[in-house]
Amino acid sequence: MKPKKKTLSDLGGIMYSTDPSFVIPSDYNEQDNSFVANNQQDLRVMLDKKNRGGKAVTLITGFRMNEEEVERLGKQLKTKCGVGGTAKDGEILIQGDFRDKIVDMLLKEGFKVKKAGG
Repeated sequence: MKPKKKTLSDLGGIMYSTDPSFVIPSDYNEQDNSFVANNQQDLRVMLDKKNRGGKAVTLITGFRMNEEEVERLGKQLKTKCGVGGTAKDGEILIQGDFRDKIVDMLLKEGFKVKKAGG
């Protein structure tokens, strides 16, 4: 889950400038997209039923990788479980209760995984 931004300084610097001669400083980084190995990511796999009409979904959070990689992994998990789901906002939702199966699959991929919730 992405951390919430509480102040303007949390947004990362210059947002907009009306100065036509303004140049972004060379030391300015928009986002740190450095590679994080699978074994350094602490993932949480939990069952979620809130705001879903009583239907259960398996929620996987804690990814520190770009959105394309999260979507690729989400597609792989959905295919192996044989169900639908989505990957958005750095989280993967899998329809149904597949916590044990997903934990086993993620451990085989080299992630550090914990079951969270009740």
